[in-house]
Amino acid sequence: MESNFQDSINRLSKLGLLKPRDIEILSKVDEACQELVSPEYEAYIERRFNQAGPKIISDYGLMGLPISEEFGGLGVNSLVHSLAMERFGQLGMGIVTLVDVHQFLGSLTVQQWGTKDQKARILPEAARGTSIFAYALTEPEAGSDPSLMSTTFGESDDGNSYILNGSKYLISNGSIARYLVVFAKSDFDGLVSSFVVDSRTEGFEVAMHLSEKIGLFTSDTALIEFHDMKIPKDCLLGIKGKGLSVAYSALLNGRIGIASGCLGVMEDCLNSCVERAKSRMQHGKIIGKHQLIQRHIARIAMNLESSKWPVYLAAMLKDELDRDPQDLMLRTRVDRQSATAKLLASTSAYDASDRAVQIFGGFGYSILSPVAKHLIDSRVARIYEGTDEIMELKIASSILGREYEAYK
Repeated sequence: MESNFQDSINRLSKLGLLKPRDIEILSKVDEACQELVSPEYEAYIERRFNQAGPKIISDYGLMGLPISEEFGGLGVNSLVHSLAMERFGQLGMGIVTLVDVHQFLGSLTVQQWGTKDQKARILPEAARGTSIFAYALTEPEAGSDPSLMSTTFGESDDGNSYILNGSKYLISNGSIARYLVVFAKSDFDGLVSSFVVDSRTEGFEVAMHLSEKIGLFTSDTALIEFHDMKIPKDCLLGIKGKGLSVAYSALLNGRIGIASGCLGVMEDCLNSCVERAKSRMQHGKIIGKHQLIQRHIARIAMNLESSKWPVYLAAMLKDELDRDPQDLMLRTRVDRQSATAKLLASTSAYDASDRAVQIFGGFGYSILSPVAKHLIDSRVARIYEGTDEIMELKIASSILGREYEAYK
């Protein structure tokens, strides 16, 4: 395994936080990542979705990392899940996005909020990787404020189904997903509800594959539409009218996943820069002997170390919350810690990748280099699943009190 990643495993093991089975699973993650390196690189150069990604991860039995063993998953806790995402992050945010949406935003949301039938029917497929999840919240005019969504649902004439209408924008896994966690407003009272829907249902359309992104080339991103899409009432996920509670709990999970992936980005940047610094000659000496190069490497290492433990703490607190979900004070603490971890890790990853490009010089500005993809891809980590600004507001209001919330 990569040295920084292995160091984290060793340190956490000494603290008694990882069991032998956890280490075995993380070894499988490492093996899968080694096999993913070439197809991920080739797909990135060609600016296309990495079709091999889901298959390789599934072949290693890793698509169901957090899914309960009852439904065919591995049932890992949040800390082990975080470490797995960290290793995926060394490959880049494309793989991280695929796994984060499928597992953190999709599978875990159904596992937490779904009915017995929904879980028994959907989660085994998700664990095997035969069905991929997407998470459909964002719309062209509704990003950080989901209450502005225009997608609606109403009852069918016979009262036995719901009818979905609207569109969702920038949906990761949108065109490859079998199941989607979808959020829509009631056309009766305007309250938001959540649903788990099958993309094979008539009325579902992938309206556009979004290829104009400035990065994240190996992640599938789509504009999807619902045209009088008739779904059974048992597609309702959670309590009717309480969809935003489902959305926010899913995003709490997802922020830990993205923060963890950003750790891997920094690790790969550090490893690449150390190799470059020890092999590249300029001005008569190895560039690693230049003080300003050493300064960049020191800052990348500092970014990684200062981000790592806030992320691990967020994951461990989430494990506590999973054991006692009714503890509202703990929930507030987890929410703040996940926001802190996500903000710190994403901004640090962007800074680290920018420094890595600087160390690589002209070659660093080419996507053929090992670091350019991290620069253009880590930028999105400061936007999706909670922008920098929203994370800052969440952190501040959790300290000042709910009466100081900048938005409701």
